[in-house]
Amino acid sequence: MHILAGEFKGRKLLGPPGRSITRPLTGNVKKSLFDTLAPQLDEAFVLDLYCGTGTMGLEALSRGARRCCFAERDRAVVQRLRRNIEAVSAEDCSVIWAGDVGRRLRSWLGQLGERADIVFLDPPYADARRWDWTHVERAIFAPLAAALTDDGLVILRTPDKLEVPQALGGLGVRRSRKYGGMIVTFYGLVTGNQ
Repeated sequence: MHILAGEFKGRKLLGPPGRSITRPLTGNVKKSLFDTLAPQLDEAFVLDLYCGTGTMGLEALSRGARRCCFAERDRAVVQRLRRNIEAVSAEDCSVIWAGDVGRRLRSWLGQLGERADIVFLDPPYADARRWDWTHVERAIFAPLAAALTDDGLVILRTPDKLEVPQALGGLGVRRSRKYGGMIVTFYGLVTGNQ
């Protein structure tokens, strides 16, 4: 695993520990996604939720984002995340939220003092398959909608056979793309919530 482009290009990153359920994106998928996001990354404020070892947030920082908050609940993975942030000297522009996203997101967002431009939302597939969308809408999507800039995006990665709602908590699907066994869905604010 390594950073694909930008200031930290080529820097190697630690992967998840052996027993982790974290699934880093492959290089080709990550390149395609970040090529799509390139115009929005300059000086962006990014959230990397269910971040694993931080590959998405660190790639965003490398490509021009100014700040990233990383959220991960697995303590062993958080230790590797810290080491990856240190490896690219991104401590000054990184915040680590250690804990359960579904339970703590509203509180974390309340401490920000600014709105997010890009949110990566990459729950473990096993969790996403069991999601109660009504609960997830209240606990995750509605708080994210309230914390998003007018042209901000929430990018959700799910297994390809999982049907995701077209609208959640003030966010609506802008587009989606299938990559192998996964779907990447882009949500933005629904008109009228801006």
